[in-house]
Amino acid sequence: MKRKTFDAILTLVGLGIAVFLIVAGGLGMWAYNFANSNVHNQLAEQGITFPPAAAFQNAKVGTEITPSMIPVISQYAGQQLTTGKQAEAYADHFIAVHLQEIGGGKTYAQLSTAAMALPKGSPAYTAAEAKVQTVFQGTTLRGLLLEAYAFWQMGQIALYAAIACFVLALIMLIFTIFGFVHWRRTPENAEI
Repeated sequence: MKRKTFDAILTLVGLGIAVFLIVAGGLGMWAYNFANSNVHNQLAEQGITFPPAAAFQNAKVGTEITPSMIPVISQYAGQQLTTGKQAEAYADHFIAVHLQEIGGGKTYAQLSTAAMALPKGSPAYTAAEAKVQTVFQGTTLRGLLLEAYAFWQMGQIALYAAIACFVLALIMLIFTIFGFVHWRRTPENAEI
């Protein structure tokens, strides 16, 4: 095989790889923008706002703000919940703490099973069912917020992948330019 033919093939393959990486990077940026805008819009529609900064000054167990919430939640004080990172913080460090307090450390399933064992219509049953409903609603909201966080995180991964694709495409384009220069300088009669 002639060296010039071999160089042309490798250079064109390099160009093809660069084009593929540019397209992949563009799709990654699209995925990032899609995930971010959807998470932002869906969370903004919910109108969830973090407690104001003043609430963190009287943190006590059993109140709206407990001392364990301060390191994570206080950084978002008074802000509307609109990002995946905020959704994770609210779900894991605000709702989860309250669910633990309300349910005494028991899950929805455990509380529901215990409530069903009580005599129907009794005051204990009514109180247990009210607690079960509250824990169910909190658990559901927490799960939905964590889904928003997961979707947002996938968008972040798409952003990093897109950046990597663009960097690799640039490197491949540089190699392709060198390949074209080498191909043009290679003598017609050179063999591999």
